[in-house]
Amino acid sequence: MNKKKIFNDPVYGFIKYPFDILYDLINHPYFQRLRRISQMGLSHYVYPGALHTRFHHALGALHLMTRAIQVLRYKGIEVSEEEYRAVCIAILLHDIGHGPYSHALEGKIIKVHHEVLSLRYMEILNEEFGGELSLAIRIFKNDYEKQFLGQLVSGQLDMDRMDYLNRDSFFTGVAEGVIGYDRIIEMLNVRNDQLVIEEKGFYSIEKFLIARRIMYWQVYLHKASVAAEQMLVLFFEHMKKEELPISSQPLSYFLSFDNQHITKKTIHQHSLIDDSDMIFAVKELQFQPERVISILSDSILNRKIFKCHVSNAPYNSDFKENIRQKVVEHYNVAPSDASKLISEGKEDKIAYDQGKKEILILKKDDSIIKFSDSSEFMIEKKNTVKYFLCHPKLLC
Repeated sequence: MNKKKIFNDPVYGFIKYPFDILYDLINHPYFQRLRRISQMGLSHYVYPGALHTRFHHALGALHLMTRAIQVLRYKGIEVSEEEYRAVCIAILLHDIGHGPYSHALEGKIIKVHHEVLSLRYMEILNEEFGGELSLAIRIFKNDYEKQFLGQLVSGQLDMDRMDYLNRDSFFTGVAEGVIGYDRIIEMLNVRNDQLVIEEKGFYSIEKFLIARRIMYWQVYLHKASVAAEQMLVLFFEHMKKEELPISSQPLSYFLSFDNQHITKKTIHQHSLIDDSDMIFAVKELQFQPERVISILSDSILNRKIFKCHVSNAPYNSDFKENIRQKVVEHYNVAPSDASKLISEGKEDKIAYDQGKKEILILKKDDSIIKFSDSSEFMIEKKNTVKYFLCHPKLLC
């Protein structure tokens, strides 16, 4: 029976994929779970349309990968059917390790990066599929001789970034994030097993980098988005520390989980949790007599977004103590509990990181230069650091 289906994607229109195994992986419970993992955490508290999921994103990134391989093949770059199949599997599964609300709880439920979990998922699926994911795993780990395949999965111009910028700008309605992904893909080429961009695509790359910078500071790191996600982090950490009772067995498993040894059982339990487990825990605990958890639950459920202060320098101890005292007075909580309602940290982003593998520009004379060496390179080079401090809103 023909397994191939057509998906009607809101960003790209009708899309389909070239290999049966992709449909088998899409239908697997591990992958179907991504339908219940928000792509943008709690950003829908700011941008109401941002309710798309990791499932949407994975399908979109896979679609762009098929386009990229077709372009490279047309230009005479040798990509075998086995390699084509493997790189498609790698991009399809690149985010399968994400937990509830994606980056909002990154490293909290399990203290490892989601890519570590994605790799472990792929290894388990490889056993289940009789070794058919072995090459995909090598590409995902950047352990394959054709390095450009790994760069298409994870690099400065990978299909992951291409899709999430397009998709997130579409669902948030932030037009500044729209990129010319189709032109960038058409300008892809390969030299010495490295991904390069033909010179006439230079301005499309510049637009891509500017759009990415705008999306980070205007959308992903919007003050209200940061505050909402910090509320969720405070809730999870307090629930875990106080060992508060919840109905979700898989989530309860991770409340007492405190190691980095990722076994099959760990992955199985992880595959059973999604956004619904977290939001149900919030609903369950909203009427707890314990003051901290009731304040956090009410704030998350009813969008009582915390105040988020943002500064170019760390906040001093006097400022933080003043906030803590105001929380004590306003919410009638103990000083130790007030500290559990305050979160601080920092975010840093650079428009173009020259420390990573640089984007290479293929000039018309077939020479190659680094993107940053171009005389027209105008992208901001400094690392922008913002410090934040979040707390419940105060009337005093």
